[in-house]
Amino acid sequence: MIRNVRFKKYLLAAVTVLAVSGCAREGALDISSGVGISVVRTGCPAVAVPDHTGDVTIFNPENSTDASAIDVVAYITNMRTTCNSEGARIYSEATFDINASRTRTQGARTVTIPYFSTVVQGGTAVVAKRVNTVTLSFADGEYRASASGKAGSYVDASAARLPEDVIDRITRRRKPGDPDAALDPLADPSVKAAVARSTFELLIGFQLTQAQLQYNATR
Repeated sequence: MIRNVRFKKYLLAAVTVLAVSGCAREGALDISSGVGISVVRTGCPAVAVPDHTGDVTIFNPENSTDASAIDVVAYITNMRTTCNSEGARIYSEATFDINASRTRTQGARTVTIPYFSTVVQGGTAVVAKRVNTVTLSFADGEYRASASGKAGSYVDASAARLPEDVIDRITRRRKPGDPDAALDPLADPSVKAAVARSTFELLIGFQLTQAQLQYNATR
């Protein structure tokens, strides 16, 4: 699966730089601990649209990729997310708009397009995947149409929680002169792996054919 590389780099960088603290105010500058910026870590999955899956181009005829053969173009926009992290299961939901345009306006027409929602753990492991559809209705003489989509996911809170020993290693106060004072605890492979295992993402995009995916990636 093609991933949003820029998003993934940002996510990993954020996890690496920010410390986990259960008592610090979110975004507070924690100078006394020697850790830096402290944030309250949440188990809610990050939501993103993977590269090359945020739009789809439908051709007529289907086997052509010429500009003159473009029939309908649709794209995902206005992504909005909510998350309830209370309880044993974390529920996250994303709603979004799908805007589309067509090249031929004669007659009313409906176009149904599939989209996916995938829960990924640790950046690579697919925990769940669902495919839904959205129907766009073009009025006679209209170039544009829009519709709304929704995707939700459940994550076990225990799986999204860092082990206490890992939290202690990350947030332990270090003083100048300590043997590991200058070492980043998140550079430790075991700590880095534990953070990855407890990190989830909700990825949403169009369920493209191989030809559509290739078109998006190479145009």
